[in-house]
Amino acid sequence: MSLTPEAQSLAVIVAAVVLLWITEALPLAITALLGAVACVIAGVAPAREVFRPFADPLIFLFIGSFLLAEAIRIHRLDRRLAYAVLSVPWVGERPPRILAAVAAISVIISAFISNTCTAAMMLAIVSGILAAVDEAARFTDKPPAHRFATGLYLCIAFAASIGGLATPIGTAPNLIGLGFIRNQLGVDISFLEWCAVGIPIVAILTAFTVFMLNRSYPAGVERLDGVARFVAEERRRLGPWTTGQKSVLLAFAITVALWVIPGFAMALLGHSHPVSVWLKERMPEGVAALIGGILLFVLPGGGSRGRWSAALDWKEAKIDWGIVLLYGGGMALGELCFSTGLAKAFGDSMTAFVPEGPWAGVALVVMATVVAVVTSEFTSNAASANMVVPVVIALGRHTGSDNLTAALAATFACSLGFMMPVSTPCNAIVYGAGHIPLRAMMRSGAILDVVGAVVISTIVLLAARFATW
Repeated sequence: MSLTPEAQSLAVIVAAVVLLWITEALPLAITALLGAVACVIAGVAPAREVFRPFADPLIFLFIGSFLLAEAIRIHRLDRRLAYAVLSVPWVGERPPRILAAVAAISVIISAFISNTCTAAMMLAIVSGILAAVDEAARFTDKPPAHRFATGLYLCIAFAASIGGLATPIGTAPNLIGLGFIRNQLGVDISFLEWCAVGIPIVAILTAFTVFMLNRSYPAGVERLDGVARFVAEERRRLGPWTTGQKSVLLAFAITVALWVIPGFAMALLGHSHPVSVWLKERMPEGVAALIGGILLFVLPGGGSRGRWSAALDWKEAKIDWGIVLLYGGGMALGELCFSTGLAKAFGDSMTAFVPEGPWAGVALVVMATVVAVVTSEFTSNAASANMVVPVVIALGRHTGSDNLTAALAATFACSLGFMMPVSTPCNAIVYGAGHIPLRAMMRSGAILDVVGAVVISTIVLLAARFATW
């Protein structure tokens, strides 16, 4: 198949962008912008068409989610949740239960705020716990559990990345993949539909992570003295609930309710019911996120902020514009690949790698998952989603396989990649603290990569049999 001049120019641009993403010679967001600019200059498409994805509705889901996440961090709601879980009597000072509690906290928090912020916060909390254990060990005959410390730190890195799979807003690759699925396949996967697939994946991977780390890095003691005292002291420092915390919790609760109500309406009333149609058209996830974000500037902050101050000030509203620009640039290149015919040509050339017959769809899902995992080991998860998901969609179209299922599996798998410090920001933060041998991260990460690929492929294939999207 001969390529048009526009497709030929785009092929060169995409190859250069992918190379820059892999090498990270430039910041990822700058590379995405460079690719979009190059497309306009090379005449691939008019500027209005190239830059249209930068105003995609999912962009505003990013923005609203960033505002909510920052307010949760500023008002220390994440720490309040963390210490509340660690103080549960069942957890106590038993090492396996502490590891399970750290995993659960990391997963729950990272489902709604940045995985990176979650890892940084949990690193500080776990470091405090281990310091308290070491201090207590000086006055007892129990040795400090240094080997168990390695497992705890690895748990932070792995669980913070895994938790991002639970919700569409948990991590950037989720929204990038959903954008390609909606724009290229015409399928809108709701917040509730995503969670119905993501939560089982997260539950299984979290349970396996806890089991693996408990077996690989046992504490060697039945109790870790000092943990309960440290947690109790930190909870006392947090004090009673503040006005700002209550306001942020209210804004967050309203947002989550607006995210899930449309899904419940469709499940209870049917897709064609007027109420379901109205909610789907008038209350998409991006609008719900913006409502929550706007409420933060209306609801009271109280305390040292002053009587009439809001829960969030604009100067505090940190939005990760790098992720926003990376999403827009990646979506622009992806859409142009389809509109110029480059994706079709690439799909035709790759069909020989997908076996024919009744198992072709399963093979495509497995292949998409494995490629996404391997790619995410060597480049950022967001860049991996921008590279892998459109290729999977194109390949599915030209093999006659279920490209929706394969694209969804690839989207989930792009958030894996646990072997190297550079694989995810969570790995980098924890490894940079100097508490984990590289060999330990690579060995445990490799096992989790394999298990993750199997779990994602299996659950996505099972979900496809019952899904109505």
